[in-house]
Amino acid sequence: MAHIEAQRLSIEFPLYHLSARSLKKRLMARAAIRLKEDEGHRVVVAALRELTFRIEPGERVALVGGNGAGKTTLLRTLAGIYEPVAGRLEVEGRIGSLIDPAAGMDMESTGRENIVLRGLYLGLSEAECDEMAEEAGRFSGLGEFLDVPVRTYSAGMAVRLSFAAATLMSPEILLMDEWFLAGDADFMVRATERLEQLVVGADILVLATHDMKVVREWCTRAIRLNGGRIEADGPVADVLKD
Repeated sequence: MAHIEAQRLSIEFPLYHLSARSLKKRLMARAAIRLKEDEGHRVVVAALRELTFRIEPGERVALVGGNGAGKTTLLRTLAGIYEPVAGRLEVEGRIGSLIDPAAGMDMESTGRENIVLRGLYLGLSEAECDEMAEEAGRFSGLGEFLDVPVRTYSAGMAVRLSFAAATLMSPEILLMDEWFLAGDADFMVRATERLEQLVVGADILVLATHDMKVVREWCTRAIRLNGGRIEADGPVADVLKD
């Protein structure tokens, strides 16, 4: 059964360019809350600090908090992009990620090739992959651009391709950053219906957003992050009124 469980989960990012000892001391003295020195004597940013939570099937969880609170970092950790430096993370279920339009994309390959490669990775046959690529082309409206390298795409084209690729198969756990709710108006009209189907069909939704209207409409639970820690966790109405 799909679920997510974290126990004292921590993520750190090394700052490799800070090598001078005096500079490290000055910087850490000014920002001691989020910076520290690890066992290798590197200055690291404590992006997530000892997070403990469990998400069960049927839950729709909003990650809220100010810029730099750790929302997107947590999403990427749940997606397997970042490796925890401490604690334990267990994610059970097929994941669908609407986080980064470039994630998993080969910029030198065409849009079609990227879709086919994704399908093969998921264990589909070549015929199924070809059908999936055709559907992605129709949905995204890329037309002939489906057969040119992704590096030539505009930002909007990359978003449409990424959205189409990520939503072709229904996940059990849907991870989504709020920027996927934005885009050109014509595309979002087509995308909204598919996105709502994904949200309803997923066992678990985890959404990072600043939009409290979206939180109240879509989510049953909110986790507020502040400085990489959990500040509040509970029903949406309780967390948002704090």
